[in-house]
Amino acid sequence: MTASGGADADAPTQALDAAALMFGLLASPLRLHIVWVLAQGESDVTQLALRVGARAQAVSQHLARLKLAGAVRARSEGRHQIYEMTDPRLSASARAMLALVAPDADADGLSA
Repeated sequence: MTASGGADADAPTQALDAAALMFGLLASPLRLHIVWVLAQGESDVTQLALRVGARAQAVSQHLARLKLAGAVRARSEGRHQIYEMTDPRLSASARAMLALVAPDADADGLSA
């Protein structure tokens, strides 16, 4: 390993910590599914819950964690909170993770 920043250099600890945090956000199957759905477009909690097959309360808890991490943002629309992804790179990471386990993801309808 070299200290010069070349191809063999170690990744900075801060970058590794941040990457681990982001991967941790995708470690829950339900959160991964929520990210997958939001990558396709914004949604409110009720529609997300229907789409991912979970209770609205569980979806809200996962959205709160994603929002705290800065992965999603919400805006009010009447009495509803509409959620959207803030960084397309997280969506791309979710697609890449799914492609690792489902190489024919496009054929299975997994591509966003």
